[in-house]
Amino acid sequence: MTESRMHIEAQATPEVIKAQLQANAAICEQLGAELRQQPPTGIMMIGRGTSDHAGVFAKYLFEVEAGVPVFAAAPSVAGVYNSQLKLNGCLAICISQSGQSPDIVEQAKRAKAGGAKLVAIVNVTDSPLAQLADTVLPLHAGPELAVAATKSYLASLSALAQICAYWQQNDELKQALTNLPQQLQATQKAPACLHAEQLQNLRHCVVLGRGFGYAIAREIALKLKEVLGIHAEAFSSAEFLHGPVTLVEKHLSVFNVHIYDEGSDMHQRQLADIQKRGAHIVQMPAPEAVHRRLQPLAVMQRFYLDIEHAARQLGLNPDAPPGLKKVTETH
Repeated sequence: MTESRMHIEAQATPEVIKAQLQANAAICEQLGAELRQQPPTGIMMIGRGTSDHAGVFAKYLFEVEAGVPVFAAAPSVAGVYNSQLKLNGCLAICISQSGQSPDIVEQAKRAKAGGAKLVAIVNVTDSPLAQLADTVLPLHAGPELAVAATKSYLASLSALAQICAYWQQNDELKQALTNLPQQLQATQKAPACLHAEQLQNLRHCVVLGRGFGYAIAREIALKLKEVLGIHAEAFSSAEFLHGPVTLVEKHLSVFNVHIYDEGSDMHQRQLADIQKRGAHIVQMPAPEAVHRRLQPLAVMQRFYLDIEHAARQLGLNPDAPPGLKKVTETH
């Protein structure tokens, strides 16, 4: 069976991240020094789709490790309602593979006009977004031709982790990042978590995680929709108990994203309660040997390979999700 673009690109992730971390070390050293000299009062994350999901990871990462509040931009505030936010003292981090979606570029312009320092995490370094930024952090992912993003998402997460490590002068996280490419290669060789037979007749499901697990749950749900056409919604496992848990009475399938960190025990208790209520649990555990802040990347590495393989087993083309294209031009 011919390898799909999605598979090839997901497989390339460890080498992409290894090259990225080396190439961007000096940039992150300088950016970290600037952020220590003038600590931001808040961080606005700008992105759509998969890049927006990377912003959820950033929220947990920077709020836990740096103590700085993080909030998601609403691009329509600028693009539709023509409103200018007051962002003096804030850092704006814009994530985009292409760097050319009109609404994202406009939001970045407005963030700078409002007084924010703009960092662009972008794959295309001569793009309109990169030209706007005060600091450009290239993804170094190379061409990404598959419609379903894989390596660019994981490279976005590693870029955010590298910013955090240098900003906070966290030597443990720096070393963990150095080890990450090899650990992702090991994850690629690990047994699959998802199989075609689990997904064949699935029409609806939820993806649950806590904290950093929830941070990737939204991306998992998106890929279940994009690649397999399964209606999937992501929740924090704590939030799920406040109403949506009634869905499990109908034997709902629940994808359990388990990160071994400070929230692990609470998450396990919540999932045990959900299972008792009748949910069918699909386990997606992180490898415990990986640093707790980087475990989400290992989960996503395994998931991307699993869902691509399942799609082909089910007769679907993971490179051609119906109705989707690589760059979405919303205004």
